[in-house]
Amino acid sequence: MAIPLSLLDLAPIAPGQTARESFAASVELARAAERAGYRRVWYAEHHNMPSIASSATSVLIGHVAAHTDTIRLGAGGIMLPNHSPLVIAEQFGTLGTLFPDRIDLGLGRAPGSDQNTMLALRRDNSSADTFPQDVQELQGFLTGKSRIPGVEAVPRPEAPVPLYILGSSLFGAQLAAALGLPYAFASHFAPDALHQAIGVYRDSFRPSAQLAEPWAIAGVNVIAADDHDLAVEQKNAAYRARTRAFLTRGPIRRNFTDAEIDDFLASPSGGQLAQMTRYTAVGTAAEVRDYLEAFAKEAGADELITAHHAQSVDDRLRSIELTTAP
Repeated sequence: MAIPLSLLDLAPIAPGQTARESFAASVELARAAERAGYRRVWYAEHHNMPSIASSATSVLIGHVAAHTDTIRLGAGGIMLPNHSPLVIAEQFGTLGTLFPDRIDLGLGRAPGSDQNTMLALRRDNSSADTFPQDVQELQGFLTGKSRIPGVEAVPRPEAPVPLYILGSSLFGAQLAAALGLPYAFASHFAPDALHQAIGVYRDSFRPSAQLAEPWAIAGVNVIAADDHDLAVEQKNAAYRARTRAFLTRGPIRRNFTDAEIDDFLASPSGGQLAQMTRYTAVGTAAEVRDYLEAFAKEAGADELITAHHAQSVDDRLRSIELTTAP
């Protein structure tokens, strides 16, 4: 059986591009994924990041859903400690009512931002401590079994919006297993605990009303092109751009040459950054398919969620088209 493929769209705003152009690109990427048979497209909540346009995640999901027909759309994820469970239940209940059986809700507990932005979100360092309870409160609202007497989330779709737990450590794996929910591991940028986390999740899983058997999703980076050398060139350009953005955060404002970026990536500090994208499939359609097949087997994943990093929209669209289920 082919391993289901999904898409993680970070709604990037490229230099010289507007957020409106980014949203138009997200629609085109979702349409391409729909045509290619991908299972779902997820968008991540980030704040105070000029290069990412998905901060109002539920709004973006609704926009893309209105311009697609069948593909599932959702959050990968909503950082629940930034919000009240009731508000998120209302937002995703609305989405689930407007687009029945097409909406997913992935949940994480990281801030998705820096310390000052956390304060602007009215969040403090203890906000994540109640994440398990908040997930259950949200689940109660979505299923019509509210844990708060006299409080219901309106609207509530006929079929509950399914929940997913996201994580990059053992905490999320343990919580997803205890609640009987699907688990998505962020191995596309935090690869170190992938195998241990999925092992813990499978070993500890308890069936629930939503899910009878464990379902593990692993993130993987993909750059597919018609020619191997072109894919490598696109990967190098994308990861240099990513490193350049990392180096110019905060008070540093200077242009780094490609040679300086390459030297940094070869240094111990840069090597740590490069390791974050350890799981990356690069090459032709056949090469990428072989990589994904081996990666899914090694990781013990039931589904792969792919992040396509080519810098131009046309190259990302082609990467999505070329990437097929192993």
